[in-house]
Amino acid sequence: MHVHWHRRDLRLADNRGLAAADAGGTIPVFVFDPAVLEHAAPPRVSFMLDALGSLRDSYRERGGDLLLLRGDPRQCLSAVATALDASTVTWGRDYSGLARERDAAVRRSLADAGIERESVHDAVLHEPGSITTNDGDPYKVFTYFSRKWHDRPKAEPVPLPPADSLVEPDRTNIPAEKEDWSLLEDVPTLEEPGFDSPEATIPPARTDAARERLDRFCEGDVYEYDERRDYPADGCTSLLSPHLKFGTIGIREVYERTERAKEAVEDETARESVREFQDQLAWREFYAQVLWDRPDVVTENYKRYENPIEWREDGEGLQAWRDGETGYPIVDAGMRQLREEAFVHNRIRMIVASFLTKDLLIDWREGYDWFREKLVDHDTANDNGGWQWAASTGTDAQPYFRIFNPMTQGERYDPDAEYIREYVPELAGVPPDVIPSWHELDEGTRRMHAPDYPAPVVDHSERREEAIETFERARDG
Repeated sequence: MHVHWHRRDLRLADNRGLAAADAGGTIPVFVFDPAVLEHAAPPRVSFMLDALGSLRDSYRERGGDLLLLRGDPRQCLSAVATALDASTVTWGRDYSGLARERDAAVRRSLADAGIERESVHDAVLHEPGSITTNDGDPYKVFTYFSRKWHDRPKAEPVPLPPADSLVEPDRTNIPAEKEDWSLLEDVPTLEEPGFDSPEATIPPARTDAARERLDRFCEGDVYEYDERRDYPADGCTSLLSPHLKFGTIGIREVYERTERAKEAVEDETARESVREFQDQLAWREFYAQVLWDRPDVVTENYKRYENPIEWREDGEGLQAWRDGETGYPIVDAGMRQLREEAFVHNRIRMIVASFLTKDLLIDWREGYDWFREKLVDHDTANDNGGWQWAASTGTDAQPYFRIFNPMTQGERYDPDAEYIREYVPELAGVPPDVIPSWHELDEGTRRMHAPDYPAPVVDHSERREEAIETFERARDG
């Protein structure tokens, strides 16, 4: 008998942990760990619960069932495995410092109970530490990392576990009296773990929904991804990020599908566009390696300056940024999309992060924490990497003297103001050619066009110079 502990792999297909099952049958479990839920937020918990309901249905259709537990995995996994006479517990690895500490404690608990344990690399194509410099050091520059990443052979998707390998657990063997954990009868509601309903509309979390997105993307938009991916109104993105976050689709399946898309065309530009999308998968693994090598980056700057960066304490500016009320249209559109959809287009993520850290000179950790609260696809490695890139504190980061101009960015990547006017309805009636110069308009002209939309909270040109001076003081003293 074999127990598989689901975490960020809420699927049956292309699951290396399930594939590692022994011949005695597999019983899957999921643990609602209070220590993990402390760091969760309504959008992600809502998505996760939907995914768990779908996963449980999939098991039941194949003659098995998903056991749902609440408590510390150190106690409940060893107790349940012992009660079910399981010889082995498997799971897919995670790479944050907290996850590695938790997993080490679970290994010790299982070892004390005489139960074998095996963790597998499932969430990435190339495990952290496997792509290094010639000296064996982790890469700090993405370009060099990505060259090796693309050149390395990729594992093929793992088949579905055979139906006869799944076992419906005998719940009568699980002890009824438990002090530190409990066995749940069904997937809990969002309110049961203590979460409010998310403010945003959350996408469906099923594996078939992920596959539909992947197929639709690979049959069309992926061939124009290189040219169109930076234009938020185009919708030329895969929208797979929450599915990769929770593993409702496997990374090997995603990569294999993009390879088939590449082979289906002869046009070199289209093929290069597919490779550009695959490069985004490489970024995901680059940041996973950064987190694996430097778990402290969750709270500390990756790049160390000679002196502390003089971040501003600006509660009003921070709140205006959170609310999408900065008076910079492209920034406000992004922050409002975040509230409405628990998602933000990647180009816009860079713009709003630059605005917070350079125009407002507010610590990147404030932005990271807000995104962690609001995003459905929040991933510690990806989000931390992105925020530190924008703040010029990360690995391979944006140089501190290259500061996004939010108006120029809006004019370049949203030339007809389609994206802006979708999320900032106060500007719906403003001519598109006026919006890029919004910060230059006098108060009377702004009120004539959009009386309910705020004036810019800062002067970008002034704050740009201040930001450069601030980072130079941190660098040179």
